[in-house]
Amino acid sequence: MTVTALDPRSALVVIDLQAGIAAMPVQPHPAAEVIARSAALADAFRSHGLPVVLVRVSFAADGSDAPVGRTEVAGSGATLPEGRDVIVDELSGHPEDVVVTKRNWGAFYGTDLDLQLRRRGVTQIVLTGIATSIGVESTARAAHEHGYHVTLATDAMSDRSAEAHRASVEQLFPRLGETGTTEEILGLLAAAHG
Repeated sequence: MTVTALDPRSALVVIDLQAGIAAMPVQPHPAAEVIARSAALADAFRSHGLPVVLVRVSFAADGSDAPVGRTEVAGSGATLPEGRDVIVDELSGHPEDVVVTKRNWGAFYGTDLDLQLRRRGVTQIVLTGIATSIGVESTARAAHEHGYHVTLATDAMSDRSAEAHRASVEQLFPRLGETGTTEEILGLLAAAHG
C-alpha cells in the first residue's frame, strides 16, 4: 500500500468537500482531517504549478437534474438545502483551480473533467474526498477506464462507515491504481518537483 511515483503532469482531484457533505458524520477519518489533508495536498500541487480540481455535487433547486431511477435507499434524488454545495473554505478562494459540478456519483460522467485534465496534459490524478465508496470510488473507476494513472490518498478520504471505506481501500483501489498516505504523496511530489 505505497504509492511509487507521480507523473510530471499530475493533478489533484478533490471530491465533494463541500459544506453539506463535510458536515456529515464520517469514518474512519473525521471530515476535519480529510479537509486538512486535502488542503495540504492542494497547497503543494499549486506550489508546483500542478492543477487542482475541486469537484462538487449540486442539483437544481427543484431537483429536476438529479439522477432518476428506482433505488432501495430513499433520498437518492433529494433536493439539497441552500448552501450545501459550497466548497469548504479551506479549499476555496484559488481562482487558478478548476471547479467541476457533477450531478452523479462520479466526477467524469456528464462533466468536462476529462477535457479539463487532457487540455492541461494530465496523465495521473491523485484523489481525495468524501465518500470513499461513492464519489471517490466512482471517479477512480472512471479515471482508470479513461487511461489515467490513479493514486488514492487513503487518509484524505472517509465514508459513512469504516467498513465501506475499508472495502474500497483494501479490495478495489489496488486494482485501479496505487494507494498511499498524504505524507507519502507529499514526499513524492517534493522529490519530483523539488
